Amino acid sequence: MTKALQHTRIELARQGIITEEVRQVAIDEGIDPEQLSKDIAEGLTVISRNINHDIKPLGIGRGLRTKINANIGTAKDRISLEEEMEKLDVLIKYGADAVMDLSTGGPIKDIRRLLLRKSTVSVGTVPIYEAVAKAAEDRGSIAKMSVEDLFNAIEGQAEEGVDFVTVHCGLTRKTIETLREDGRILDIVSRGGAFLVEWMIYNDRENPLYENYDRLIEMSKKYDLTLSLGDSARPGCLADATDRTQIDELLTLGGLRDRAVKEGVQVIIEGPGHVPLNQVELNIKMQKEICKGAPFYVLGPLVTDIGMGYDHISAAIGGAIAGAAGADFLCYVTPAEHIRLPNIEDVKEGVIASKIAAHAADIAKGVKGAIDLDNEMARRRKALDWNGQIALSLNPDKVRQWRAEVPPTESHVCSMCGEFCAIKTVEEALRKK
Repeated sequence: MTKALQHTRIELARQGIITEEVRQVAIDEGIDPEQLSKDIAEGLTVISRNINHDIKPLGIGRGLRTKINANIGTAKDRISLEEEMEKLDVLIKYGADAVMDLSTGGPIKDIRRLLLRKSTVSVGTVPIYEAVAKAAEDRGSIAKMSVEDLFNAIEGQAEEGVDFVTVHCGLTRKTIETLREDGRILDIVSRGGAFLVEWMIYNDRENPLYENYDRLIEMSKKYDLTLSLGDSARPGCLADATDRTQIDELLTLGGLRDRAVKEGVQVIIEGPGHVPLNQVELNIKMQKEICKGAPFYVLGPLVTDIGMGYDHISAAIGGAIAGAAGADFLCYVTPAEHIRLPNIEDVKEGVIASKIAAHAADIAKGVKGAIDLDNEMARRRKALDWNGQIALSLNPDKVRQWRAEVPPTESHVCSMCGEFCAIKTVEEALRKK
């Protein structure tokens, strides 16, 4: 049953009320709760937690640690609730701050409800996936989805407790015309965006999420649902990055952000995508300017198109630069990106790569306490304290396994240097008079 919501977080913050939720996030982040509350009031920071979801609140935005999200979910030809829940356990174990259910096949509602019951981290969805799956099953075509199908899916998921939803509100008929003129190599790679393009062209109508945005705002206020304004026109290859189609949508998202924040609804802006290394910072700065400092959620970005099998590395490179430039939320990419649905090992590798990127970004932008663990790791290395180093690593099981392979004669040092260990050699030399 939906709890009665008197005021949204933004509304409370504007009244100068420091809630317990804000205090909890402030303690976790090591920042001033009054400043955090002001940033929420201005739309610079969000706390992602639905009033119907009993989890630890997640802060995303200015001055906070760069957060990471991990996607899981079923496809029509691969459906296993057990495997998806195991992925959830793995992504939480290795440090994901949020999870998104992108299921498009099987018992979608059952999967989501189970995920909401089990997850201890913020849960996001893309409601149009459920709406188009239902339309395809009931009416034989994605294009026959009704506006009510879409809004029923959004409200149904919000009522169940979903914390944030990707909604592709910025894709308009004008954007589609710009897309035709731009002559991209890859037109639209966003799945939600592709569904809407098909629907809009088939029905010769405007995007219902754009046309009925006020309805979406009112719906979100009931649950303090965070709107993640999707980037339908994000570039799917380097050649299409930072083009007119992408910018056209971003300008629309900036206006939609203003409308939502004015009404007390929290907003995140989603961003690219595939972006050349030299354009990553530009994209972050541009978004922050156009969207007035709203939290920025990026997929990667991937800085090369040829990293198949290693796209988690391509994304981590881009993610570190994006985070250092001001991105607040990184969506992980797994080694299986562009190839297949990720398995459990892919999820683990994707989370760890994204975690490295986020942490590197936090050090670069001076997030309070970010470098503390690195300094401690350095001290442990100097002391040749292997248990300490293992405990501080992002994957202790892997490091412990590799250390077990070191010959007993070199168990106190790294077997790459062995008896010629630089740390040991210099320390002994400095002791000499």
